Amino acid sequence: MVAVLGEFPTDQLPRLSGGDSYKVNVVKALKAHRLLRTYYADGQRAYRLTSRAKSLLTADNPNRFAFALTGSAETNHIKSELTRRLRLHRIAEATVTMQNAGVRIFRDEKPDVFSPDREETNRINLPAFYNSREIKAMGTVFVKIHGARSVGVLLTENEILVAYNLGGSLMKWSYKAEMRTKALMKTVLCRERLPNLYSPDAVQGLLFGNDMDLAAEILAGESGKQYFLLDGNYGHFYYLTNDRKGERLLSLLCREELRERLDEILLTDLYEADEGMTVENDALDENGSPVLLAYTCDLPRIKRFDTALQLQNKTGTVICFDFQKDALCRCCGEGVQFQTIDFKKWERSFFEPP
Repeated sequence: MVAVLGEFPTDQLPRLSGGDSYKVNVVKALKAHRLLRTYYADGQRAYRLTSRAKSLLTADNPNRFAFALTGSAETNHIKSELTRRLRLHRIAEATVTMQNAGVRIFRDEKPDVFSPDREETNRINLPAFYNSREIKAMGTVFVKIHGARSVGVLLTENEILVAYNLGGSLMKWSYKAEMRTKALMKTVLCRERLPNLYSPDAVQGLLFGNDMDLAAEILAGESGKQYFLLDGNYGHFYYLTNDRKGERLLSLLCREELRERLDEILLTDLYEADEGMTVENDALDENGSPVLLAYTCDLPRIKRFDTALQLQNKTGTVICFDFQKDALCRCCGEGVQFQTIDFKKWERSFFEPP
């Protein structure tokens, strides 16, 4: 992880697989063998590789590590500026979430769809994450998205998810740069490189943050220039937390069969959706009121549902996980009622072996 990311924030170590004492001992051993060092500056502590470690890794597995650890790559020659380091840390947080959700992150485990000499592929068999550095390897075409805040792109079987990571605070958006990012994904992936896999409508947004409070701020409209997230340019913009809960929900986004299984359970006692209703809905309750499945925390969809209910003086139900309810309650009107899914019970039934 340190090799492909350049710098790995120490506070992300507990999120990696393995027991805490085991990981501490591994770090101690790597330092003792002069393969790993801790770099501390501007209040940010992180792990970096030594020159010896880079040489060993590139010799042992060049397909995985040469891209990150040779030449003028930013992950090979890390800048000391705080903004650049924080950018690496945001990418690292998102990458850990991806890996823990079963997403492929290493270059030798996924199709090289962004390389100038890309390999041909007709299917994304397993979800794959390409960080922003890998995407820029395409060359001059991606100079057009200079200033964009995306940390990378997640390719699933059916969707292209442009990923962002807020970390612990909201950010200012370069609106034009983000729209150029979306346009390039449509051109490069949907029209040029993977036209048999994705339609232009497959490009959606994925937003990570450290807690649900950020989602509430965005939906409440109290954060200034956050309109990029809700203005409709992305039909779907999913908000997930950088923790175990977010990892499990990311698994849902990546595995359609899991979502279908959960939807089937949630819709059992409800009536079929009314596509002609002026309020967006996934089902109707016994009174004919709209019901929205919101467990993926699709921010624009939740906002549209709440706004439509308020404008039409109607009531409706949002179905979400229990840990999402409080944040969503704070930014929805009185017409929205909540029905919650017990996250722990759901996790046990969907992910733990019988």
